[in-house]
Amino acid sequence: MVLLRHGATEWSQSGQYTGRTDIPLLDLGREQAGAAGELLRGMTFAQILTSPLQRASATCALAGFHGEPEPDLMEWDYGAYEGRTTAEICAQRPGWTLWNDGVVDGERAADVGRRVDRVIERARQVDGDTLCVAHGHVLRVLAARWLGLPPVAGRLFALATGTVSILGWDRDTPVVSQWNVGPAGTLLAQA
Repeated sequence: MVLLRHGATEWSQSGQYTGRTDIPLLDLGREQAGAAGELLRGMTFAQILTSPLQRASATCALAGFHGEPEPDLMEWDYGAYEGRTTAEICAQRPGWTLWNDGVVDGERAADVGRRVDRVIERARQVDGDTLCVAHGHVLRVLAARWLGLPPVAGRLFALATGTVSILGWDRDTPVVSQWNVGPAGTLLAQA
């Protein structure tokens, strides 16, 4: 399974939680999408799934692929925390973390985990690789679930905008084959 996080947006640059708000890519994000397409050139996919939100579907198209909208790849529903930063939330809720505490009027990690489990099952039913174009937190949870870890383990996988990751197998064991690969094959350390 190949994962592509959408390119940069205004809110990904500012650190605002962007769940269901449908904002466009920045010029940088469009460039990242094209560069990701170069990384994926030559790969063939049995299916291509994309979040229906424009930042993901545009990334998919700019990378050179036509994806099928998959609602289960929508970003975490941040509820009342949509558009806010971690610092803003922690000013009201000291010690808060998305992973442990969830959000008011939105999803918890377990909710996102149930959605990505359906995507994983769908990917495992086809003969060949699946490309999933989506968002940072949902893809981090997907990676955790691929490995059989609880959804909150997604906190361990930093994922920058416009990067490619590959989930694969070592014999019968699900593994992370590559993670957070950016333009020209560079590894990126932070989201």
